Amino acid sequence: MLARALPSFSLSPAARAQLGIFLFAYLLYSAARFVTIGDLSVAQANADWIMNLEDTLSLGFESSVQQALTGTVFIWLLNHLYLAAQLVVLPGALWMLHRKARPAYARLRNTVLATWLLSIPVYGLFPVAPPRLADIGLVDTISSQTGFAMDSSLTTSFYNELAAVPSLHVGFAFAVGIALASATSNRWLKVLGHLWGPTVALAVVATGNHYVFDIAAGMVAAAPGYGLGALVAKGTRAVG
Repeated sequence: MLARALPSFSLSPAARAQLGIFLFAYLLYSAARFVTIGDLSVAQANADWIMNLEDTLSLGFESSVQQALTGTVFIWLLNHLYLAAQLVVLPGALWMLHRKARPAYARLRNTVLATWLLSIPVYGLFPVAPPRLADIGLVDTISSQTGFAMDSSLTTSFYNELAAVPSLHVGFAFAVGIALASATSNRWLKVLGHLWGPTVALAVVATGNHYVFDIAAGMVAAAPGYGLGALVAKGTRAVG
């Protein structure tokens, strides 16, 4: 009786195929990021170069952002938004768009896959220690306030902690926001979609995970990722 009362959940063959593509691509991407882990001293030197560049351009305000938000509810929200951005919002947006707006789904899917591909060599050639590891006075707010240990031996076995540039948290957040905004006619939902990218950009800085430089790099990476994904989609339609 209980089994009959529970709602059934099944995926169509098309959805299963898309899920398989993403799982395979993510495993390859994660393996490549792990293989390309750089030396910490080199990553810290690259971080110093970024901070010097930001100081020259008067953009080095990471510490000011974190200090301004410390002790407020906003830092708590940004900590959890940072964790949710890649683990919940990105896959959730892809799932919803696959069900409701296939063209927007295809654009976002291709952008994610192509941006992963373009970012891997950057991580290998230009390892960067994030602010929380660069000894510049920023606190790892996620580890200290959420209980999720960013630099434990368990968590770092799943990601490359020196892959700060580009920030795909930010690049994908802008791509997700644009895709969701394009898929709705509701004005307020469009506004919320376009606010998602800037909100995640604030989160990655406030939590001590990225420099302002990384935000720009993430958007630069996602732009050609979108272009490459669009070319792939166009070629696929032409062949079909």
